[in-house]
Amino acid sequence: MKSIVPFILILLISISAVLAQTTGKKNDPVGKWKFEAPYAPVEFASGIIEVTFAENKYSTTISFTGSDYKIPGENNRFEKETYLFSVYIEGEYVSISLKMENGNKMSGKAVYSEGEIPVALTREEIKK
Repeated sequence: MKSIVPFILILLISISAVLAQTTGKKNDPVGKWKFEAPYAPVEFASGIIEVTFAENKYSTTISFTGSDYKIPGENNRFEKETYLFSVYIEGEYVSISLKMENGNKMSGKAVYSEGEIPVALTREEIKK
């Protein structure tokens, strides 16, 4: 009986330690994202940001609603649930910082010479 009590105590502590750990699942920015930037000029207020991961690095393209042209992103990186990149739009560098809210939403800001603009993204569902 004396050997069963410590065993049960160790078992309970082990189970509670395992249950207390988070799942460790990270959000992944890879995919197509619809974005809206309501305070941006009309031609830049919405579109698609596509994030890919290949050869151990992230890549980004951005296209605006009404245009088929895709602008490549530069300085792409994902650290601490934040995706960062910059794009060159009409003679201006725009630095974009996006925080993962969950697996399907990001929000952040686009910073350029005239200030910053809030941006909201929603992951596009994959069509089967």
